[in-house]
Amino acid sequence: MTEQNFRAMRRAMVESQLRTNDVNDPEIIEAILAEPRENYLPEARRDAAYIDRAVPLGAGRALNPPLATARLLVAAAPRPGEHVLLIGAATGYAAALLARLGCDVVAVEDAPALADHARAQLKDWAGITIETGPLAAGSKKKAPFDLLFVDGAVEDLSDALIDQLKVDGRAVFARAERGVTRLCIGTRTAGGFGARVLVDSEAAPLPGFAKPTSFTF
Repeated sequence: MTEQNFRAMRRAMVESQLRTNDVNDPEIIEAILAEPRENYLPEARRDAAYIDRAVPLGAGRALNPPLATARLLVAAAPRPGEHVLLIGAATGYAAALLARLGCDVVAVEDAPALADHARAQLKDWAGITIETGPLAAGSKKKAPFDLLFVDGAVEDLSDALIDQLKVDGRAVFARAERGVTRLCIGTRTAGGFGARVLVDSEAAPLPGFAKPTSFTF
């Protein structure tokens, strides 16, 4: 597969998967067209870079489907200069898109091999820091953040992540419940945190966000 082939596939993905599903923000489209998604996959998986579902990365993880990441970007509406906490850095693709949109990105990944891939792929980027650690813990030392971007599906957000948002800070994520994942956006206020559903969408699950088991009598 040549670079020209991948470029054609990337444009086809934008036209057939993204634009037809309300991803039309010109700056987000420009960032996606400029960033080679295939570079964030293992060599054996690169041909699957532009399919409309999650792509396995190993270690029980997958690269989020292009549509899920793009819809979260549209909902988040990241602005240049914003301080962003990215949870589920994987191999660095979402971090690169956020950086192309002018954000300062702290990306957390719990799988060391994936974090190493992200660091290698993004070594020449300014404004991106890759941290290795539990996803639900975030990056307390680098808080507070303007935007929390969770590139995957969780059962619920941890209090630790919400606490790292500024008041009026936004969070975008996919919530997994009873086999269905829904993209959501929320805002932290002085009184707490509330979120609303945007749309049902496939999203790659992230570890460490299971709801506590409740006991019944």
